[in-house]
Amino acid sequence: MAGVNKTHLTETDIITKFILPAIKDAGWNVMTQIRQEVKLRDGKVVVRGKLAARLTVKSADIVLYHKPGLPLAVIEAKANKHEIGKGMQQGLDYARLLDVPFVFASNGDGFIFHDKTNPVQLESEIKLEDFPSPEKLWDKYCAWKGFTTEQMPVISQDYYDDNSGKSPRYYQLQAINKTIEAVSAGQKRVLLVMATGTGKTYTAFQIIWRLWKAKNKKRILFLADRNILVDQTKTNDFQPFGSAMTKITGRTIDPAYEIQLALYQAITGPEEHQKAFKQVAPDFFDLIVIDECHRGSASEDSAWREILEYFSSATQIGLTATPKETEEVSSTDYFGEPVYTYSLKEGIEDGFLAPYKVVRVDIDVDLQGWRPTKGQVDKHGELIEDRIYNQKDFDRTMVIDERTMLVAQTITDYLKRTNPMDKTIVFCNDIDHADRMRRALVNLNPEQVKKNEKYVMKITGDDEIGKGQLDNFINPKKPYPVIATTSELMSTGVDAQTCKLVVLDQNIQSMTKFKQIIGRGTRINEKHGKLWFTILDFKKATELFADERFDGVPEKVIRTTAEEITDPDSDFDEQLEDDTPESELPDVFTGMEETPATYDPTSGDGTGAFEEDDENKIRKFHVNGVAVKVLAKRVQYYDADGKLVTESFQDYTRKTLLKDKDYASLDDFTRKWQSAARKQVIIEELQELGVLWDVLAEEVGKDLDPFDLLCHVVYGQPPLTRQERADNVRKRNYFTKYSEPAQNVLNTLLDKYADEGVQEIEDIQVLKLKPFDSLGRPLEIIKSSFGNKQAYEEAVNELENEIYQLPSRSA
Repeated sequence: MAGVNKTHLTETDIITKFILPAIKDAGWNVMTQIRQEVKLRDGKVVVRGKLAARLTVKSADIVLYHKPGLPLAVIEAKANKHEIGKGMQQGLDYARLLDVPFVFASNGDGFIFHDKTNPVQLESEIKLEDFPSPEKLWDKYCAWKGFTTEQMPVISQDYYDDNSGKSPRYYQLQAINKTIEAVSAGQKRVLLVMATGTGKTYTAFQIIWRLWKAKNKKRILFLADRNILVDQTKTNDFQPFGSAMTKITGRTIDPAYEIQLALYQAITGPEEHQKAFKQVAPDFFDLIVIDECHRGSASEDSAWREILEYFSSATQIGLTATPKETEEVSSTDYFGEPVYTYSLKEGIEDGFLAPYKVVRVDIDVDLQGWRPTKGQVDKHGELIEDRIYNQKDFDRTMVIDERTMLVAQTITDYLKRTNPMDKTIVFCNDIDHADRMRRALVNLNPEQVKKNEKYVMKITGDDEIGKGQLDNFINPKKPYPVIATTSELMSTGVDAQTCKLVVLDQNIQSMTKFKQIIGRGTRINEKHGKLWFTILDFKKATELFADERFDGVPEKVIRTTAEEITDPDSDFDEQLEDDTPESELPDVFTGMEETPATYDPTSGDGTGAFEEDDENKIRKFHVNGVAVKVLAKRVQYYDADGKLVTESFQDYTRKTLLKDKDYASLDDFTRKWQSAARKQVIIEELQELGVLWDVLAEEVGKDLDPFDLLCHVVYGQPPLTRQERADNVRKRNYFTKYSEPAQNVLNTLLDKYADEGVQEIEDIQVLKLKPFDSLGRPLEIIKSSFGNKQAYEEAVNELENEIYQLPSRSA
């Protein structure tokens, strides 16, 4: 390409004519090693009011791979008018996501090479013809990682590829590759922490596939504690294992299968004859993958831990969204620190998980308490203990019918304002509470229930009919059930892609449980219009969002003094919720079909949770005739810092722009706007910063140009409509400098601006529309009116400057 004037070439031209040829000449394979326009993030969803929109995200220009799934380098290109290394910072951000040490920035003249493997000189300039070969970068990469010769067959093993075009997301690549590296290096216990909805099972499949195909691990056990988890895994992500895979049933382990999936409960139990895992030798399995390892397997005295300890010679990989770290139970004590963590916050920021709006509802009796009159009896004639009952008591030890109806009415009103067919999960304190809530919702939604009696269903472990509707609830194609009342059964293992409303009327103190419940709403399903969800909170549970343990791996808590131990009577919820190993739950809680386990009446989703016991009586009083009302509602949104804020989209836009140096003042903004050859470029750049024009315009309630929207919302200027701006231009009569044909064109463009906006007049294709089409083709109009295309573009640019002229400060 010698002699080519690069300065007028676009970025795409630079890539096509200079960068790609240099890469190919260095020996890189176009089919397997070079990918262009690699979109690493989906674009965060921003929610305000009833509206939501995705932020636009940039793609990495080029990613180089050793082979598919094993990225090595990122290349960022810029047009030649820019400095050779201008794309470096952008490239470094992509390299961080992909966990690669090599970044190249180029404007077509050569490359700036950022090499993390070179401690002497991180960045150097190299010529186009000196681009490194695949072998050179792979050797440097392996040395940087410290791979041994023994590791290489496993490290280099191919990913599973079904030719469907599906490929792991960047964080899944990191999770898979880091796990493979750890296992191939001999690490026996591996922990992966990935937020609910980010594809832990798919990640596990690729890990197992590569280890199995490399013959590093030959007999593999996948353990879960719920039937739905095992069945979904076998049918969906693990399906490529085909005839090599089986699900263990009937307490028999068939050694003929290499990939075995099992419920804990199917291979163990309190009696020795139930311990089916002992049918095979302790060294039979050489890899065990434990799904949701924060539950029973994290506890040292759990019956499930016995399985892991029996197969202690096997490599064991734990998967969880919420590693358990309490004084008694620790995931990290057993598995060690996570080799990789992908948090809810990261998932939302990347646009892979749905953000949430929180509506906090405060009820008077919850905050102020309720006390019976002297000698008052409940509906069953029981004398009510004389004390003040408050939020933690309601629906545990005290039921107030009017409170139940008020919660149900609030849910109903919300759905009527939004969409009565939005999938909704209502989390109640126990099965009795879920029953009463179902009944209240049925009575408040007679029209919907007449259409389909399954509009509201109680889906709890004791109800076979309700459990039978679980698959229909989570199936995006099935409209019914719409509202599910539950207590424990749906808190985990339920892939509710289209759930748009999560209602919390349950006392939740356990961070692990809170994360799991919030995870029911975090999946995105754009096909069915699910980009975000609402949390309707009646029990202050969302205060846990402010806990520093909410996002990420919790610190292990160590108690040092007797005084620090919580009074056993001070927080009934904290002792009962989520800290009972699921091995002690009855089969209706866990989805177990094979063998019942020991029933602990304090374990949660069971009819016995609040029944009387000879030694420990927990009585539930039931009253009505109590006046209750909502004291306050507060709407909060997930903001850019991962915090909950109470603000409008105008506030969000103002805050976002003012902290950016290019838009910190009105002068900064207008200077950048006026200097831009095309305003559309600024509009798109602002959209990447989080300015969602349609959302902002609807909230402001005026049909304003993007320029005036921001002048008004961010900088407090009185807004002008597009028509007012067009009229001001005509008053200044600046058109007289042009020929009559040119004046006609500019006047018509000004009308187009007033009707459609600045984007319309910046596109030369506007000359194909009425009334221009009667004057000829676009090039004919330009030539007859302005002489040439450059003169036309200069005239349009001057027209825009006239449109956006600000009044003088002294006026």
